[in-house]
Amino acid sequence: MSVQAPHLFPDDFLWGAATAAYQIEGDHLKYGKTLSVVEKNMNKNYADPSIASGHYQYWEKDIALMKELGLKAYRFSISWPRILPNGRGKINQEGLDFYRNLINKLKEYEIEPIVTIYHFDLPQCLQEEYGGWSSRKVIDDFEAYCRVLFTYFDDVNYWLTINEQSNMFQLPYLMEFNPDIPLEKQKYEMNHIMTLAHAKAIHLCRTQLPNAKIGPALGIIPNYPASSKPEDILAARHADELRTYLFMDLYMKGEYRPFVWNYLVENGIEPTIEPEDMACIKSAKPDFIGINYYQSRVVKYIPEDADKKELKLNYDGKDDDTQYDNIPGLFEGMTNPFTQKTRWDWEIDPIGFRYILNELYDRYQIPLMITENGLGTLDELTEDKQVHDQERIDFLRDHIRQLQLAIKDGAEVWGYMPWSFIDLLSTSSGFRKRYGFVYIDRDDKNMKTLERIKKDSFVWYQKVIASNGSRL
Repeated sequence: MSVQAPHLFPDDFLWGAATAAYQIEGDHLKYGKTLSVVEKNMNKNYADPSIASGHYQYWEKDIALMKELGLKAYRFSISWPRILPNGRGKINQEGLDFYRNLINKLKEYEIEPIVTIYHFDLPQCLQEEYGGWSSRKVIDDFEAYCRVLFTYFDDVNYWLTINEQSNMFQLPYLMEFNPDIPLEKQKYEMNHIMTLAHAKAIHLCRTQLPNAKIGPALGIIPNYPASSKPEDILAARHADELRTYLFMDLYMKGEYRPFVWNYLVENGIEPTIEPEDMACIKSAKPDFIGINYYQSRVVKYIPEDADKKELKLNYDGKDDDTQYDNIPGLFEGMTNPFTQKTRWDWEIDPIGFRYILNELYDRYQIPLMITENGLGTLDELTEDKQVHDQERIDFLRDHIRQLQLAIKDGAEVWGYMPWSFIDLLSTSSGFRKRYGFVYIDRDDKNMKTLERIKKDSFVWYQKVIASNGSRL
């Protein structure tokens, strides 16, 4: 009887890392760029986006570090207001040149560019002109922006349409809402409009770049029932329906799940659907789905007369002050007693990673790419300029092991882009919360030197990539 060798990652597996424009570039009002919504609404206690990680100035040094790390791919976003300062119309040549040079250097080093079209940075001028994502006018402007990207960067093989569409309606600084309209009504209207923009981008890509692959990147949190009580089992199902499968079924099937649609109608918050909308969405099936996975969640049933709660995050990494959101009559989030937490109260659940990859692949039978996965924590720079981030190494090792098992289970996963390549401006916690393989010498109050310093996790991940995942 022969012993089967351990399952290996495919030979062409894309080991990479990820970032986003507004979190690393800096120079957010220079070289032709204008303000974005997310930059305008950034917490004033954090480092402002005028410097961020200094990537706009030090991009060549950063890509040289990517080459040293051995990256096979790099996921980054293009800033809409850097390309189109007025949201539409006149193109900013300096913005085009920046990304053109970036892509050329990546290709020179045989690093596959994976480009996110939209990562939270709606041009503020469009928000002020017509309400941004609350208006269907944004669909044409988004499509025109995509046309520019597909024209000038036609050598990019992999595109992500919109990052974390679901999270944009959960976190207050990623969108702007009209205080005169019920919040929940606005959220689902905006989500429908955003899904149409996503579909238009896919159709346009298929026309302009028929050999390219395109899909969305969705933040996924699997929901576990708090107990074996039937009410809690159903609560977990309802949470998955409203937090994950609402978006996934729109992307993959071009449909609103019946439970979700009935819930929206019953509460008077269903979006406005025009005659051709669903046909447009249905005919725009992605080539793959990007998965951003950080944590799982536990939910319990709560009665209809319970008080409504909105999500409140731990912003400083000190106090256990997270407040879980709820929908009275359906579910409420709670702490999982069986998992460890990060300093920011996020559940550490590598097995949940394997679980959700299997679940998504079973449901939709579509290739998956891990577009984000990582640990945000406190990193200390020693006097001899070392960062010993064993906590991050352990987190990533445990998740890569479960990723390998998910592939062995049969899930088709072809790339892994941990968040993040370098320390960046965390949207919820500034530079206090660090994710990178590369330390940036700065904090929220002081720019310091912006020196790039390789952490222990850099050396560890270098070996993981070189061994195609066999040395963990």
